[in-house]
Amino acid sequence: MSATPQRHRRNRRLTLIAVAVTAASGAMVAAALPAGAAGAGKDRTVDVQLLSFNDFHGTLEAPQGSSGTVTERQADGTTKAVPAGGVEYLATSLREARKGKKYSVTAAAGDMIGGSPMLSGLFHDEPTIEALNKLDLDVTSVGNHEFDEGRAELRRMVYGGCHPDEGCYEMGKEFTGSEFPYLAANVTDEKTKRPMMSPTFVWKKGDVKIGFIGVTLEGTPDVVTAEGVKGLKFNDEVETINKYAAELNKQGVKSIVALIHEGGLPASGAYNYDCNVPGAGAGISGAIVDIAKNVDAKVDALVTGHTHQAYACNIPDPAGNPRTVTSAASLGRLFTETTLKYDLKTKDIVRTAVSSPAPVNKVVTRDVAKAPDMTELINRWQTLAAPIANRPMGYIAGDIPGRGLDAPEKPLGDLIADAQLEATAAADKGGAQLALMNPGGIRSDLAFKAAGEEGDGVVTYGESYTVQPFNNMLNVVDLTGAQLITALQQQVSGPLNGASPKILQVSKGFTYTLDMTKSGADRIVVDSIKLNGAPIDPAKTYRVVMNEFLAGGGDGFGVLREHKNKLVGVSDLDAFNAYLAKSTAASPIAPPPANRITVVK
Repeated sequence: MSATPQRHRRNRRLTLIAVAVTAASGAMVAAALPAGAAGAGKDRTVDVQLLSFNDFHGTLEAPQGSSGTVTERQADGTTKAVPAGGVEYLATSLREARKGKKYSVTAAAGDMIGGSPMLSGLFHDEPTIEALNKLDLDVTSVGNHEFDEGRAELRRMVYGGCHPDEGCYEMGKEFTGSEFPYLAANVTDEKTKRPMMSPTFVWKKGDVKIGFIGVTLEGTPDVVTAEGVKGLKFNDEVETINKYAAELNKQGVKSIVALIHEGGLPASGAYNYDCNVPGAGAGISGAIVDIAKNVDAKVDALVTGHTHQAYACNIPDPAGNPRTVTSAASLGRLFTETTLKYDLKTKDIVRTAVSSPAPVNKVVTRDVAKAPDMTELINRWQTLAAPIANRPMGYIAGDIPGRGLDAPEKPLGDLIADAQLEATAAADKGGAQLALMNPGGIRSDLAFKAAGEEGDGVVTYGESYTVQPFNNMLNVVDLTGAQLITALQQQVSGPLNGASPKILQVSKGFTYTLDMTKSGADRIVVDSIKLNGAPIDPAKTYRVVMNEFLAGGGDGFGVLREHKNKLVGVSDLDAFNAYLAKSTAASPIAPPPANRITVVK
């Protein structure tokens, strides 16, 4: 049966929301201390529970390896890894947290989809949208990965309809889209100058109204393929939030939360690290700090993301008053619980010098009951994916860490780079001499322990897909030695990578020293850069293979756009699977030693 009538009802609901936001949308006068703290008696305030998470990336099944743990700081200062994540457990955790709460709203800060494991990615993330609907997500901002497949596909995620090329995946069922609004306040159409989606959303229950403004990072075009953001402009986060906070405020919405797909870097990787020591927000750095300090005091809380880090800080607003800034790591391993004290008379949030109770990141542990509806959802999509997902691709001799490893050089990164070099080294395949791989393109680890019935050490198609889900085509290009040197320097310098380095993964035979005791481009020890033992010659031309995202200058590697003589090869996933296919149960692939980049600390 067609779901078109239902989708029309959803469109009407979202239209009404948009009208309400235009006619009643407001920026909340940030209940700075005077407004909220003085004279707001207990009898006129109610607690609103804000549950939030970010960077879910379609991770429906519990992630494997180090990607499926969070670091927990112990009382004695030591840390331990705690298994976490999986939508079956996330659903249970959120539902338990909501019990007994009269006012509870659930919000997210982008990258709900994109870069997803095969169970969701194979079906263009329809399973994830279905799961988020079941989670009762109320609102989310867009993130950069929402644009991986372009504007039209993002709109399909919201409004529904079957895939334009692949059609409907389940017999008699049409994809109905999201039951929650996606907010994109700072993403405008280059021609019309209008936001491509609703900029704001007002959540209402009884006499309580809370406005949400959703933005993604202004630098989204730097981390997404050009085709994905064609015809769109990404505007300044602070200017956009302040603009819509003022509009909401004029319309009488005094309580406002900003959902920002941009984040920070806490001094510790432990989810329970106190980033307010020795002072408010002292333990966090990165782009979100300046954003938080400049977003109008009308905004009462900032839910952030993008960096995949966990923090719950107080960073003073422009008026000098405390304001919570939170992020719940990634992949559904954590969620944040924030209590907003809502003044029923002023319609504003009461903000005090010390939040009570303070926002807290909570682990999505796997020692709770699985949510039956999520188990059914996973099983249903697994059945559809099984003929492809369960095919064995190759064999490994042990865990090969990738996404979950903090070290600059990752064993899985080396393996991927080697696979790309092997796929393109032959003269008729491009004649590549070395490979470069962006670390953000590695979406998971490869775990030795079997996830299903395939057996330990077997890498299935589903697992290799999860490692590299973007289907980027390999580009073999000419770069001079000088351009290669500049590319390495751009890993640790410039507006995008200076504060948060992006260390390229390199193929066998390519070596150099990274001196982290220095700053900026000086961190690259130029005379240490060698290919097969020979120093890189700045005047010589080299054949280099990389994915099309890097070749387009993605992730701040502008010099890579200057390449010449491009030859397009196979996809990165095909190259990876071909490399895996050469292994056998008797001769599995050993985890690379990750000794190509010498790091000086």
